[in-house]
Amino acid sequence: MKPSLPLAQPPKSICILRLSAIGDCTHVVPMVRTIQKHWPGAGITWIIGTLEASLVGDIEGVEFIVFDKSRRLRALVDLRRALAGRSFDVLLNLQVALRASIVSLFVKAPVRLGYDRERARDAQRFFTTHRVAAVERQHVLDSFFEFTRALGLAERELEWNLPIPSAAREFAASIFDSGREVLAINASASKAIRNWSVEGYAAVADHAAAKLGLDVVLTGGPSAAEARLAEAIEKAADSRLLNLVGKTNLKELLAVIERASVILAPDTGPAHMGTTVGTPVIGLYAASNPLRSGPYLSLEHTVNNYAEALQAECGARVDEVRWGTRVRAAAAMETITVEQVIEKLDPIFS
Repeated sequence: MKPSLPLAQPPKSICILRLSAIGDCTHVVPMVRTIQKHWPGAGITWIIGTLEASLVGDIEGVEFIVFDKSRRLRALVDLRRALAGRSFDVLLNLQVALRASIVSLFVKAPVRLGYDRERARDAQRFFTTHRVAAVERQHVLDSFFEFTRALGLAERELEWNLPIPSAAREFAASIFDSGREVLAINASASKAIRNWSVEGYAAVADHAAAKLGLDVVLTGGPSAAEARLAEAIEKAADSRLLNLVGKTNLKELLAVIERASVILAPDTGPAHMGTTVGTPVIGLYAASNPLRSGPYLSLEHTVNNYAEALQAECGARVDEVRWGTRVRAAAAMETITVEQVIEKLDPIFS
């Protein structure tokens, strides 16, 4: 007989399945903190991707099982070995992707909780026993709290407290030695369609340096595309920029963002890393809807041209399309102006 929800008593063991991406994994953390505070007796195991584990995988009191997708079939063998002979009271399948659903088959649990029918894409509903309530037009972070709510935990703790090693903080301190406030620009998203223009970033950097007296640092990952974008911004800017793109690991990047006064970024993981350490985020959104995937605590600072871009591409309003619909037109991010960004930046320092 299938167990009923909400649970009659707190579970003793919970397995969380969320492999990627960086931003989404930061959204999971408040749910984890809520479980830890209100169900302290529940053991938490999180199956997570390799890169994501390097950011959140040292949270105290959580067992992390790293799924290295680069190992392909070997990753499944490794997971099977790690879970051999184990079972959990509950599996929370927070990822609507076929790969994640296949991974979920290795987790033994009588309650296998997934998304409601509308959100359970990639046939996730065939891999679950229970579904969360159907709630329309939620931010991704809020949707994760629907899982604990379904289990019977109504409380929400909006806390992250990600560990930052002392070496990472020392690294950040070594580059912020001028005493001035800092604008961090993380220009590149994982998909180029979400990127703003080189000229736009350079103009904002020059404004921040000349008008606001800020130091400007460029941050980002190790990809060649990110390096090229950062170099182009450096070349286009009149002011001196510190280019750290590809020169930090995720913990060092987190420490840099923590020390920054504000971070400017499109829809990308480091924007959400800013949220975790309390740094204001100026989000640049036109290709995606910030009300679904924007910086959770900085929506008032976010440039939101999504409705305009959606109308231009689809001829539809936001309330007429499926929640999460992305704008694919290359021109979408070009609708964001330098003036819009400065209008968000200046008040933070006023």
